[in-house]
Amino acid sequence: MSHSFEIGPVHVGEGGLFLIAGPCVIESEAHARKMADELQRITADLSIPFIFKASYDKANRTSVKSFRGPGLAEGVRILKSIAGDTGLPVLTDVHEAAHCEQVAEAVDVLQIPAFLCRQTDLLVAAGKTGRAVNIKKGQFVAPADMSHTLEKVQSTGNDRVFLTERGSSFGYNNLVVDFRSLAIMRKLAPVVFDGTHSVQQPSADNGVSGGQPEFIPLLARAAVAAGVDGVFLEVHDDPPNAKSDGANALDLKLLKPLLENLLAIHAAAK
Repeated sequence: MSHSFEIGPVHVGEGGLFLIAGPCVIESEAHARKMADELQRITADLSIPFIFKASYDKANRTSVKSFRGPGLAEGVRILKSIAGDTGLPVLTDVHEAAHCEQVAEAVDVLQIPAFLCRQTDLLVAAGKTGRAVNIKKGQFVAPADMSHTLEKVQSTGNDRVFLTERGSSFGYNNLVVDFRSLAIMRKLAPVVFDGTHSVQQPSADNGVSGGQPEFIPLLARAAVAAGVDGVFLEVHDDPPNAKSDGANALDLKLLKPLLENLLAIHAAAK
């Protein structure tokens, strides 16, 4: 496996298992704070290193009518406040190169969305901030080809990069996970498995994505057994009423038992 690095108290790529979790989008400051507090409590109880995630803008939603979030200025303010008050490392998506520098002032990890994983200017701008960069593998990209994406960020001198698997396109409204990709990409960089987007059914419901969240535990267990450095889960306290990606979110009440299973599998696999 490739190099390791730290994101605050979280060690990436050193043989441990860490969690990235939070709501898909910032629905409100109060909700984002509530989720951060609940997730911090659960992960502290289990002693699993934790990075909080939420997006200030979901710029690649299927429908123009879909909720996108509070936007750059307000979203950055909220994320910075959560990071400062909780002490947690924070991750958020960036969709435009021009946003990277401002976002980097508030968060610890810039995430490149899967649909944008080949956007050279965005990757270079994220790398230049010096922040850790999480690149989601495009649904249309072979795992070995992520070496080229990785190289774009590393060309800035930033080696604090990891890759996230979130399923590959399988027909028009479904995704499938090829677990070989975890081993292939792990030769390039530390790897995280996204257990929630991998059960998404893109645009399956008239402009709104569907999902099969009942399979989140199964896929997450398989990924940890196969060998990953971290797990990514979009978690919500009320998935049916979530403003984005509720159909494939993990219900908050199911998180702790799932993490207990994943930690046990990780210990056994080691």
